[in-house]
Amino acid sequence: MSYGILNKQLQSLIEDEHHFIPNMANASALLYGSLKDLNWAGFYLMDQGELMLGPFQGNTACIRIKLGKGVCGTAAKEDKVMRVEDVHQFEGHIACDCASNSEIVVPIHKNGEIFGVLDIDSPLVGRFTEEDEKGLVEFVSILEKYI
Repeated sequence: MSYGILNKQLQSLIEDEHHFIPNMANASALLYGSLKDLNWAGFYLMDQGELMLGPFQGNTACIRIKLGKGVCGTAAKEDKVMRVEDVHQFEGHIACDCASNSEIVVPIHKNGEIFGVLDIDSPLVGRFTEEDEKGLVEFVSILEKYI
């Protein structure tokens, strides 16, 4: 599926709802059902200075992640997209699911502050491309309007 279509679907799903929980729940379901070779798609949200598990689809997950720890915590602390080809080569990787081999994390903002991150995992090494990164950054920018 193209990200243009995916992002239009997201817009249609969330444009009439301004509470972040149902919007993130639908967003994670949309990603998980539309993108191939995933084992997790969801969100971690800022809570008391760390990331807390939010709406997701897929295997069970870590509940809390400290800023600067793992791919998600690093993306949130550094406020940058993290696209990791092989998570086992990422220093400090947190193995919430040992089946995950690659990961992409996109920071989410509200009022100029880190609100959380979109986290997507795959059992395939090198699953995420520059095209995925660009499409998911746009996906998050649409979501940010409704949180």
